[in-house]
Amino acid sequence: MPASKPSPASLEDLDAEGARREHAALSEKIAEADRLYHELDAPEITDATYDALRRRLETIESKFPDLAGTGAASASVGAKPSEKFAKVRHAVPMLSLGNAFADEEVEEFVARVRRFLNWPEDETLAFTAEPKIDGLSLSLRYEGGRLVTAATRGDGETGEDVTRNAATVDDIPERLLGDDVPEICEVRGEVYLSHADFAAINQRQEAAGKALFANPRNAAAGSLRQLDPEITRSRPLKFFAYAWGEMSAQPAPTQHGMMDAFRRWGLPVNPLTVRCARAADMLAHYRRIEADRANLGYDIDGVVYKVDDLALQRRLGFVSRSPRWALAHKFAAQKALTVVEDIEINVGRTGSLNPLAKLRPVTVGGVVVSNATLHNEGYVQGVGGDGEPIRDGRDIRIGDTVVVQRAGDVIPKVMDVVLDKRPAESKPFVFPETCPACGSRAIREINPRTGKPDAVRRCTGGLVCPAQGVERLKHFVSRNGFDLEGFGQTYIEVLFEAGLVRQPADLFRLDFAELKAAIVARREALSAERRAEGVPPPKKPTKKKGEEEDKAIHNLLAAVEDRRSLPLNRFLFALGIPEIGESTAKALAKRFPDMEALMEGVAAASAAQAGPDWLELSAVPRIGPTTRDRLLEVGYPRDAFEAEEGEAAPESSQAPGRIRLTAPQRVSLLAHYGDPDAAAAGIERAAAQRPGDAYRHFADDGEIGPVATDSLIAFFAEPHNDAAVRALLAHVSTEPMATPVAATAFAGKTIVFTGSLERMTRSEAKATAERLGAKVSGSVSAKTDLVVAGPGAGSKLKDAEKHGVEVVSEEAWLALVASA
Repeated sequence: MPASKPSPASLEDLDAEGARREHAALSEKIAEADRLYHELDAPEITDATYDALRRRLETIESKFPDLAGTGAASASVGAKPSEKFAKVRHAVPMLSLGNAFADEEVEEFVARVRRFLNWPEDETLAFTAEPKIDGLSLSLRYEGGRLVTAATRGDGETGEDVTRNAATVDDIPERLLGDDVPEICEVRGEVYLSHADFAAINQRQEAAGKALFANPRNAAAGSLRQLDPEITRSRPLKFFAYAWGEMSAQPAPTQHGMMDAFRRWGLPVNPLTVRCARAADMLAHYRRIEADRANLGYDIDGVVYKVDDLALQRRLGFVSRSPRWALAHKFAAQKALTVVEDIEINVGRTGSLNPLAKLRPVTVGGVVVSNATLHNEGYVQGVGGDGEPIRDGRDIRIGDTVVVQRAGDVIPKVMDVVLDKRPAESKPFVFPETCPACGSRAIREINPRTGKPDAVRRCTGGLVCPAQGVERLKHFVSRNGFDLEGFGQTYIEVLFEAGLVRQPADLFRLDFAELKAAIVARREALSAERRAEGVPPPKKPTKKKGEEEDKAIHNLLAAVEDRRSLPLNRFLFALGIPEIGESTAKALAKRFPDMEALMEGVAAASAAQAGPDWLELSAVPRIGPTTRDRLLEVGYPRDAFEAEEGEAAPESSQAPGRIRLTAPQRVSLLAHYGDPDAAAAGIERAAAQRPGDAYRHFADDGEIGPVATDSLIAFFAEPHNDAAVRALLAHVSTEPMATPVAATAFAGKTIVFTGSLERMTRSEAKATAERLGAKVSGSVSAKTDLVVAGPGAGSKLKDAEKHGVEVVSEEAWLALVASA
């Protein structure tokens, strides 16, 4: 039997710095997984592993909301469209879905929707439930009833134009039938292959001596994304419609009604789609589909629930990368046993030593798998550097028999170790204390707040470490960064080894002779290695090959020239600053016209950072931002401890310097500071060390937050980073980010909600403001445009008065929204 493991610990012991590091590492892994899955159709982790990474990311963001949107993956959907196809910008973004894995999560989803809408418990709230098809998402645009464009999801905003290929799919009608088809009608669904057709395709691949497809999803994606439509035509792809994008008219008021309309128009809709009145009905349908899953003849990996009423869908809106009104309930993963034959260490872009398990090949759910990512040192060893068991630790050793699981993809997750099968001579895996790439010390940093070592071991070589330097440059030239076409992994390694490129600015100083010499030198070195191994060297390049090589070099230099000017958000993301993913880079680019202005803003924010006493008070347990700010405003309640134990200290509106504190808050303050006098002195010092407006301009922004702000400050505080960016700016100019402007009076405005809202929940108010193009902040400053105040509004009203910010009631706010 597998060894029993303690349940994963909660996030209570995770502090802000540990959360920031783990969030950054998770975000990087998720972004790479998205690229491999959506862009290359070559996933390297299972659905189960991916979902676990996503869930951990979301759990961290729930406790540390300032991290939300700061990583490359926080709000990402899919991956950038391939350069092989023309681009199609989706009129309505194609988003992803939140996931659930347990019945309780589905029940909580229903309860969460009711809370958001303030929906009475005794009133029916209907949902639809439909199979989640494991295929490739596709958007079909019909104009006047005729198919004009077909596009893949891409990154959610821009997809690949596969119109000619989609037209060969029998399930996709060239013209929609019926009198109620809107003039503009975007139908969305999933392209897939049946099990029988998948087997036939692989038989043809094998007969032709070609590589086999790993699973039907990869085969469907590869078939639709062919440059030759005749190849697509030869593969019997199928299609199910289940959603829509832009519609010039809405033919039905419900999700279920829209599916009926799709059927009338000649579109295939999954027959297992039903309408449910309760969470119990949804779960019952899930059980029915799961029981019949093997007999469907095509792959599904769960059931999708959607609020049926479209008006309620609009009220619920979206959060980050997914709608609030829908949820994907995934099926349990499939499991198998195999042996860990080796553990390899790779050095990541940030210096992390990343362990990779090499598994004895095993078939799990029909797919052969042989690798597994092991996250970090703590995960492998099962204990921290202090010898204490850590969250999710496994004590994985070479030679161990392990339980692995997958949910439809390639690389499994190592779930547990079968201790009964552990070899008697096995020893705990020992991580290297020096970097395998550069020989520098590799350490687990001590968190100053917890005093415990970090779970990740990192190389201290920094810029002198070739693994980090190369990976930073690969990130810089990647499609999401500067997108330097042709500068793939090989060229970056060649130029780095030749000493020609060590920082981004070096790319813009290259000339033809240097590039040519580096490539020739690399080729000669490889030939020498082959001769030493007794392998005949490759033939010398012919004149034609030489001309092709020269043309490729000229193309590389032309790609560099094409990037002498770049939108600010792309420039920022390419720098690889921790916590500055694509979403945060876009948020910053919306607020600054160019890089020089941003750097000036960061310098001002650095000078306006909070002092240590303010940070200390902010870290006191049970003292949240509202209580902290109230304490800083009125001072410490010296007689707060006169209340009876268990009671809240009294507060009198006529008595300045008094504040109502709960008993746990009083105990927490005393435990931290020691006695009331020390607490009063600490709060007085904290009041004098509050962050200034220049810092709050970044940190209070809901799309940026303090974690990303601190990371920006730390990055530019390092002289070599500042110098590297300025060297790059000598060759590259930044331009404003192209963003669609919302056609409302609230576009670009900053709004603060305070007090109790009676007509809508706070979540719905925030979602409404953001839908209209506004930014919602948690504090009032000179940058605030509007404060919406309900009953019980406190210090934020005084801040609004101080800064001259307009204040309106909830009724007035709703009237403004109605007229927007």
